[in-house]
Amino acid sequence: MPGQTFVMGDAQSDGVRPDGEQPLHPVRLNGFAIDTTTVTVADFRAFTEATGYRTEAEQFGWSAVFHLAVSDPSQVVGRLGGTPWWLGVTGADWAHPDGPSSAALDDHPVVHVSWNDAQAYCTWAGRRLPTEAEWECAARAGQESQRYPWGDELPREWACNIWQGDFPVDNTAEDGWLTTAPARSYAPNNYGLYQPVGNVWEWCADWFSPVYYSQSPVEDPRGPSLGTARVIRGGSYLCHDSYCNRYRNAARSSNTPDSSTGNTGFRTAAR
Repeated sequence: MPGQTFVMGDAQSDGVRPDGEQPLHPVRLNGFAIDTTTVTVADFRAFTEATGYRTEAEQFGWSAVFHLAVSDPSQVVGRLGGTPWWLGVTGADWAHPDGPSSAALDDHPVVHVSWNDAQAYCTWAGRRLPTEAEWECAARAGQESQRYPWGDELPREWACNIWQGDFPVDNTAEDGWLTTAPARSYAPNNYGLYQPVGNVWEWCADWFSPVYYSQSPVEDPRGPSLGTARVIRGGSYLCHDSYCNRYRNAARSSNTPDSSTGNTGFRTAAR
């Protein structure tokens, strides 16, 4: 990514206030490198085979799976509070994304990885997680203030992997995918990044704060110094206007560093 100054934040006022997507503010970044795709299952398998690493989902013995994707209902151990479409499934992990009888596909993004797991991968790979500002800069790809990587409107043909139908009970899967799509699906943005929005949420390095944008420095912001949750960006295959319109360049959310779900992965960066 070339060094540049860009305007960060929600220019269309699409976001909800608790997400803290405003105020708009200038950010200046030096050049940096970022993966063209999210880390794939094959990439992550190479890491685990080289190091013997066990993810937090494997250590806990369960992870969160979307209810329509569960491969074996007998392995469900409970529902997540406030989001009943997420089920705790014993044996769900990066290699078994829908439960113990499922198998991850090598060219799909790795999921069921926590922020801590992503950090461990980065250390092994000699990389790091992108900052939130770097992530948005890369997603925008020089297109100032636009809603999506390709422009302000969803095209008639699918441009990213998001929900189609009646959330959360009926996904028509018109784009061909109930859950994740291969990491190199759809057209890349102007910087060559595949699916910075949709498909899977992506961990960033920063702690999350809904008021950080009002305090952010112009030069290479790194997020708050403390927090309880880490930033996730880009939305996922579950995003839909009726539920979660966070498949946008400016959209932001968060989760605790030890959390893992079937719709969260990551891509890496470097200077």
